[in-house]
Amino acid sequence: MKKYAVIDLGTNTFHLLIATPDAQGGWSELVRKRIFVKLAEEGIDRIGDAAFSRGLAALDQFRLELDANHIPPNAVRAYGTAALRTAGNAQAFLQAAFVQTGLHVEIIDGLREAQLIFKGVRKAVPFPGNRVLVMDIGGGSVEMVLALDDQILWQQSFPVGVAVLFRRFQHSDPITPKEINAVERHLDKALAELWQTLDRYPAPTLIGAAGAFDTIDHMLLDPTLKPPLYGHVSVAAFEKLCDQILQTTLADREQMALLAPERRTMIVVGFILIRRLVRRGNMREIFTSVYSMKEGMLAEMI
Repeated sequence: MKKYAVIDLGTNTFHLLIATPDAQGGWSELVRKRIFVKLAEEGIDRIGDAAFSRGLAALDQFRLELDANHIPPNAVRAYGTAALRTAGNAQAFLQAAFVQTGLHVEIIDGLREAQLIFKGVRKAVPFPGNRVLVMDIGGGSVEMVLALDDQILWQQSFPVGVAVLFRRFQHSDPITPKEINAVERHLDKALAELWQTLDRYPAPTLIGAAGAFDTIDHMLLDPTLKPPLYGHVSVAAFEKLCDQILQTTLADREQMALLAPERRTMIVVGFILIRRLVRRGNMREIFTSVYSMKEGMLAEMI
């Protein structure tokens, strides 16, 4: 039985997915593992010593899974994204990872990341007939893809991930109106190219993958009633949830069973980012995708 493995080394989270292809061009999952490593805990410019160790420990666990499933080296693909693109000691981390685990990690740029995200989302979400904006919120960067069906019309990566926004703007608990305004002003400038694109090519549908969109899915949708690979929520429902989250303290969020522990710190800035996009882009609906970059990687391999 042929097996493939993909490893996504994100700024906040490392992912492992092992699967075997099926006759329909899809796959059956054998292993799905996620480890929250917080590479950018001390900033995006350098991987701190503790994060460096956590990252290597996560890859050690992935190595054990690969060996247990007898995955040959030519059936493994590992990609590094925003934090490993920008950290001054990224090469030292990659070298240590190779020596310790034998894993060769390829650093990809933001456009390549956006392409893979789009391929993953396309496998999960039934696209409507209008233009859509696909969005993946990472810790270090946010990838955007404007598309119509299978055609990518525009794509870009922006350095406004939640770890970046949180570290720069959120210093109060709960976040203050002044800090919220500062985040929004920063986004208005940093995402200028996106706003120009949406003015020219409106996209009423937002399709979000990973991160904060997982939280929207978990907190607003009944898992027994929704399709397994995607969700659909109204903008009004998201706005109401956003208003509630922005008023909470970290202690409040730690009591929320439907909010994953690893999301509780940075979800506030993530929701501000989504809300700004929904409002500025006049979005009328939001889809959430279970699949993202690692599934795009797997789709390419298969």
